[in-house]
Amino acid sequence: MQGAGTAPPPEQKYDDGKMIDLRDVIDKSQCYARNESSQFPMTNLFIGDSRLGCKSDTDEQLILHIAFHETVKLHSIKFTEFNRGANPDENPITVKLYANRESMGFEDCDDIDPTQTLQLSEFDLKEDNNPSKLTFVKFQRVRSITIFIEDNAGGDVSALGALSLIGRTVVGTNMKDLKKQG
Repeated sequence: MQGAGTAPPPEQKYDDGKMIDLRDVIDKSQCYARNESSQFPMTNLFIGDSRLGCKSDTDEQLILHIAFHETVKLHSIKFTEFNRGANPDENPITVKLYANRESMGFEDCDDIDPTQTLQLSEFDLKEDNNPSKLTFVKFQRVRSITIFIEDNAGGDVSALGALSLIGRTVVGTNMKDLKKQG
């Protein structure tokens, strides 16, 4: 169990085939959020302290776009409640995931079918519970994932304490290793 304020896990190898937290392959320069509170930005989700977290600004909907430095296979995703459940009505309920979609806005989330939809319970958001497994075949070659929090448990805004993306990098062909034929 990782408590509030604990450091993120140590850097791990990516080429051994094991499922790991992919925070080290997130390309922060290509990530964005729509309708995030300036006091609780998306960057707080990856620092390991659920008391900081991320909140939406004007209503319960929130878009989080996460890009990776390299292609990954996503196995599961862990949403953790904000501040150990201090405001359970702000917990996300319906979360839609979109693999490899760029520059999505709220209108796009209404018009485009999600790659997968999750229905989260209060139990799913507890810090020490298992992550939500994804339909693995739909998340095999992911360069980015857009997370759309559609609604919550009745609060004016939605809040997340932490976010973990579990999977592994895809080992590709190194173009420098290829030799010219003929």
